Amino acid sequence: MEDNRARWADVAMTALPAAIWGSTYAVTQQWLPPGRPLFAATVRALPVGLLMLLWLRRLPKGDWWWRSLVLGSLNIGLFYALLFLAAYRLPSGLGATLVATAPMVTMAVAWLLLRQRPARVSLAAGGVGLVGVALLVLQNGLDKPLDPLGLAAGFLAVVLSSFGFVLTRKWTPTDDVVTMTAWQLVAGGLVLLPIGLVIEGAPPALDLRAVGALAYLGLLGSGVAYVLWFRGLSILGPTSASIIGLVNPVVGVLLGVVLLGEHFGPVHLVAMLLVVGSVLVAQEPVRDGLARRSSRARGLRSGQVRGAPHPSGARR
Repeated sequence: MEDNRARWADVAMTALPAAIWGSTYAVTQQWLPPGRPLFAATVRALPVGLLMLLWLRRLPKGDWWWRSLVLGSLNIGLFYALLFLAAYRLPSGLGATLVATAPMVTMAVAWLLLRQRPARVSLAAGGVGLVGVALLVLQNGLDKPLDPLGLAAGFLAVVLSSFGFVLTRKWTPTDDVVTMTAWQLVAGGLVLLPIGLVIEGAPPALDLRAVGALAYLGLLGSGVAYVLWFRGLSILGPTSASIIGLVNPVVGVLLGVVLLGEHFGPVHLVAMLLVVGSVLVAQEPVRDGLARRSSRARGLRSGQVRGAPHPSGARR
């Protein structure tokens, strides 16, 4: 019982960053300067990463210089740039639901890089999550035209981050998760900085609401969220963590309704129930319970077969 409680506590702590990230789309559209995705991505990653690095005073060693650059680019830099591009061009709920394709992509990447074959329960949960995605995309697609560039950016962000998550697990960092997060945030921010300056030019003027939104996305959406996410990734593994990430679209849809006045109907409700159900079923305590019940049922059937009378009337 105590072990199950600890497992569910790990699940809840891993779900928290996914919920925070689900607010990115609504916050971006509501309070950030329009048309500046690279600026928003850079400011979200680099300042908080530098603050964490100054506090920790620990630099990478050996292979972790280039590994931090690779992971920072995949998990932070390129991911953020594509994420904000999608956030500016898609409805809040639709942009967030693209993240729900991550479980299937992550399972494929884990098989490719780690040779980890996904459990059937995980595959089923990922499939149910994709059904929820399809329902939400269809419903939101009826609200306003879909933007092909926004859709492509959102899906590519998922693919790159899936590679980043699996490589994070594969390389097994020797330093603590806070230090590793700081390295990645700084590396990702430094990758974004020159690209943003070349493409978007000088930083825009910011009002108080934009500053507050960037502070929220930086401190909570990057610093706190990534520390919790990488912790969950190391404990639960990339497949389970990515399925927990399905909390993201649920929050994105709800905030799109509350803050942006987006439509919410029965299809959204059914899709969200499917998504939440798939998250719960894919977790280890539920999987273990299902496996025990299946084993018990097979044992009962086997016992009934062994104890059944032979057609001749005699027992074997």
